Amino acid sequence: MAPSGAPVWLLRFVIAFGLLNTLLTFENRWPGFGVAHMPRLSFELCLLVVALMAWVGWRNGLSRRAATVCTVGFMALVLARYASVTAPAVLGRPVNLYWDGRHAGELLKVALESLPGWQVAAGVATLVLGGLLLAALVRLAIEALARCLAWPACRPWLLTGTAACTLSFAAHVPDQRDTRWFFSLPLAPTLWQQGRLLARVWLPGQARAALGPGPAFDGDLSGLVGAQGPADVLLVFAESFGAISFDDPAMAAALAAPRAELARAIEDSGRLVVSARVTAPTFGGSSWLSHAALLAGVDTADPADHDLLLTSQRPTLVRHFANHGYRTVGWMPGLKRPWPEGAFYGFDRLADDAGIGYQGPDFGYWRIPDQAALALLQSQELDRSTPREPRLAVFATTSTHAPFHPLAPFSTDWQALTGPAAYAAGVAATPPASASLNPPVALYLQGMHYQHAWMADYLRHRAARPMVMIIVGDHQPPALVSGQRASWDVPVHVIADDPALLQRLLGSGFVPGLALPPTALGNMAALTPVLLNAFDAPGAQESQGFEHVQRPADPASSNDRSLPGS
Repeated sequence: MAPSGAPVWLLRFVIAFGLLNTLLTFENRWPGFGVAHMPRLSFELCLLVVALMAWVGWRNGLSRRAATVCTVGFMALVLARYASVTAPAVLGRPVNLYWDGRHAGELLKVALESLPGWQVAAGVATLVLGGLLLAALVRLAIEALARCLAWPACRPWLLTGTAACTLSFAAHVPDQRDTRWFFSLPLAPTLWQQGRLLARVWLPGQARAALGPGPAFDGDLSGLVGAQGPADVLLVFAESFGAISFDDPAMAAALAAPRAELARAIEDSGRLVVSARVTAPTFGGSSWLSHAALLAGVDTADPADHDLLLTSQRPTLVRHFANHGYRTVGWMPGLKRPWPEGAFYGFDRLADDAGIGYQGPDFGYWRIPDQAALALLQSQELDRSTPREPRLAVFATTSTHAPFHPLAPFSTDWQALTGPAAYAAGVAATPPASASLNPPVALYLQGMHYQHAWMADYLRHRAARPMVMIIVGDHQPPALVSGQRASWDVPVHVIADDPALLQRLLGSGFVPGLALPPTALGNMAALTPVLLNAFDAPGAQESQGFEHVQRPADPASSNDRSLPGS
């Protein structure tokens, strides 16, 4: 039965609509799992009200069964909203139904084991009763809306209001015209992306067709075996190490001195270097896309393909090395939250912020300096003082991550960095960058100075033999540093004490020394088979003048514009 007048209709409608709108627009109360009210409008709820109005007009009301279906569907939307706003706050990434669903039970079990039984029982009872009460309120609100919408006089006003909201939502132009400021972020894109991901996972052949072919990973790594046995491989994903740091003349000049010192350190340590450039699948952030592209040899320029890749059984460099007797280590000092997706790679050990054992002072949000992280990696995994199996260590740096400060000083006492006396008084500071450059660029270059310093000192004094050190930029720095229309290219440098191994890289897009070629060898995924070929083929090949590799050119006195040391 329709309300007797406009005031009654309006009051009922506002109360019911307000409750439902609140349940679709709340945000996370950070830090933690709580929620906070956000005075925004749900555009999706506006559309749902119009759909309900059409149903009521067609069926002449809302039956009990239809009300139950609407209640269940709306509660599912509330749960999706909670997951979509909580996952970024707690996990630091968007919700992923595939991985979060697989590991939710395990994480819940771990959390419950730390609580007394009565607290667990009270919590479960509260959740059940709270959920039932909320569902009852939602049902009452939906039924109230249905009674209001049965009044024909309200329908033109609702259609007009919804049309105005639709025009405002559609007229939005990012960075030019903000006509969505009063709307909450919609749920539809999240639901679409998750549905698309699950469909690709579960439908036969969808994942393989979407991702395309990858490397065979059928070699034997014999190219890494020398007179001293198998070489360790240290793969460094250097944060924000982009081609702009040598393509831009001002940056190249500011980094000339530390590059020259790094070149001398490579030579003094008896090692050689070859260099290339590749095109990263991301720009200014989202480092995990580059990590996955190289470790799996699959193009991840589409983030949806990255998510799909992690649900697959594709082989990886990590598992390939493990299958040939290597201990595999993921060294991730910037990883602060649970990362169930990491199981895809197959590391024997995955050490995060809390797991690498840093005891020194914090340096900003990315609290563990790269030099200290590498010192801990060296002492725990790469030390060769006793016989052990060879290592593949994947180290993702953080000290050159935006906002590029605060920056730790460089230390010559690597051993002290592994204990509580790290960064005691007397440690030399990193030299500042040129003050003539814009502040973000200056801070970025200070980070580059710092990473040149610790890399050069590590190669000269700490790196064990035999070792292959691969430095790959994960992406260009943000546009505040790289400027407009910068490419997506990043450098790759392979440093080793085996000339034959580096010889096999020449002609595949690599050139001798620290200088980079002018063109990329391909995307990040194209680098994987090139490295696998070098790792698999024993013996030297006849190729382009390897004498150049044995004596790298001094970047300060040549046209070498590359190898910012991280």
